[in-house]
Amino acid sequence: MKREAPRRRQPPESYVEGILKGDRVVLSQAITLVESGLSEDQDLAAQVVEECLPHSGKSLRIGITGVPGVGKSTFIEELGQFVIRKHDRRLAVLAIDPTSSKSRGSILGDKTRMSELARNEHAYIRPSPTGGSLGGVARKTREAIVLCEAAGFDVVIVETVGVGQSETAVHSMVDFFLLLMLAGAGDELQGIKRGIMEMADALAITKADRENVGAARRARAEYSQALGLFPEGAGGWRARVILTSAVERTGIDEVWQCFLEHETLMKSKGVFEARRREQARYWFEAAIGDLLLESFQSNERVRTLRAGLEAQVLDKKRSPFSAARELVRVHLGQEAES
Repeated sequence: MKREAPRRRQPPESYVEGILKGDRVVLSQAITLVESGLSEDQDLAAQVVEECLPHSGKSLRIGITGVPGVGKSTFIEELGQFVIRKHDRRLAVLAIDPTSSKSRGSILGDKTRMSELARNEHAYIRPSPTGGSLGGVARKTREAIVLCEAAGFDVVIVETVGVGQSETAVHSMVDFFLLLMLAGAGDELQGIKRGIMEMADALAITKADRENVGAARRARAEYSQALGLFPEGAGGWRARVILTSAVERTGIDEVWQCFLEHETLMKSKGVFEARRREQARYWFEAAIGDLLLESFQSNERVRTLRAGLEAQVLDKKRSPFSAARELVRVHLGQEAES
């Protein structure tokens, strides 16, 4: 079922106080406000996020993606247990889920898939259904990151649906982008778009154990060769390929050290904060576009005229630009062109 907005809204300071105390129930309520489409909830959520901003920004933000079946949840659970147990970190996982076309509800069930991690008091897992609007959920995920950081989580993982459009959005809100790959599934490079490879700060080949070790090593050689053709990343960083096995618990420490090395390099080169500032600018501009589009689409006069103009475009009686321009003029309260 569709997640409903909270029926009992609290003053913004109540949410902020609970979040700063690390209350996960209050944190969940605040994120539900952020995800709500109701204007009153959005106004309240904006106040809560604003007041949490000074307490955010101190986490390591990691984006993790990979095709279905690569073992994202298993990998994240093992990584999460490792950083909590070995490095005394607090971990939040924000999973952008596919959505049921009928119920619009989250269908992956991350808390079921990461059962051990979900029970850990130092971890927080939050699935977010896309609802068919990638831009909207990406914007809300960014705000959820702020709330999780204010609640004291110093590692935030954003898990994406798979290899596709969502990766670009997630890449623009994290410090490190990890691409999980599966060896032994045919031509290793065919199914991966060059753009996704270029965005990755590292590749981790999962399930590199038992009879799959040989295939994993061959895949590592292929990926390493492919990455060598790309230019250096920001700060001179070179993406690397790591073999991992959640079952045998190998490679997890190497992945974590890779995160830390990248963070140290980016900070030493002045890239870390510069990139976060650039990301803030990107989301500022994206938010303007989203809000303008929402306003445009909710305009009754626009909705009345749109179907007729669209029919004219399809019948080649109007150009798409001319028809769109007329709708925009109507939205702005200007007289439509004759």
